[in-house]
Amino acid sequence: MEHLKNKSFLFCLLLICLAKICTSLPSNYPQNQTQTSPSGKKHFVLIHGAGLGAWSWYKVATLLKDSGHNVTALDLGASGINPIQIQQLRSISQYVEPLTKLMVSLSPKERIILVGHSMGGAVISTFMERFPEKIAAAVYVTAFMSGPTLNYSTILTEVNKRLDYLDTQYRYDNGTNNPPTSFLIGPKALALKFYQLSPAQDKTLVSSLIRFSPLFNYDVIKLTKEKYGSVRRVFIVSGQDQTIVLDVQNYIIRNNPPDEVKVISDSDHLVMISRPLNLFYHLQNIAEKYS
Repeated sequence: MEHLKNKSFLFCLLLICLAKICTSLPSNYPQNQTQTSPSGKKHFVLIHGAGLGAWSWYKVATLLKDSGHNVTALDLGASGINPIQIQQLRSISQYVEPLTKLMVSLSPKERIILVGHSMGGAVISTFMERFPEKIAAAVYVTAFMSGPTLNYSTILTEVNKRLDYLDTQYRYDNGTNNPPTSFLIGPKALALKFYQLSPAQDKTLVSSLIRFSPLFNYDVIKLTKEKYGSVRRVFIVSGQDQTIVLDVQNYIIRNNPPDEVKVISDSDHLVMISRPLNLFYHLQNIAEKYS
């Protein structure tokens, strides 16, 4: 059973506070609501990486909101404070349902800036294929930038060649004779590979709130040049990332060239936590450039 349960009252209170900053799409979200931002401002939709949640964006979401942007940070299935348990997830569509609900609720003329971190990049790639007309730009923050010329499994293979998962745990909900269905990043892996440059208090936060993440094969969703390829893409490189190391990030960029590459040289894998101001600066620039 996941360690997320049996949290103390203090962490329950913390989650409530963070939820006010980085909210998941509520169950009563009005499907025909037209979301507006101040003149010249954008609607950012932030998608977390494996094991994380909307809470991981709390620094960047606050900076964007304080600048007048509309920000939606989502908890995907069995992530963050989403009540679904990992053993209940059976499909990609179930996992990404919160983002699907948001996308179909957008007004016909609204276009968002869709940001994905880490394995969340595979998620935003599928939505570029499904809703290209609703996305002004897609931003990959040291992320799986799969596309028509570079599939998800190839990126995963390149990552796995170079990443020691150390004390990471795996679940086999389809039986031990089948591939693992989900994984939980262990304390040693977090410390050495994921957040080695992040502040101490944020390391405690991540270690306390991380959950099992599903293992799906995103290659089942075909990405095309006509739809996926019509969306402008920006890749943000993390120079000190020990999870998707620089060599792999450059491999992704070479094999699926984006419209633009930006670099944060001194950030770890959790860019939004280790270097939030740098990431905010780049997102502001993207908001001004891609409308």
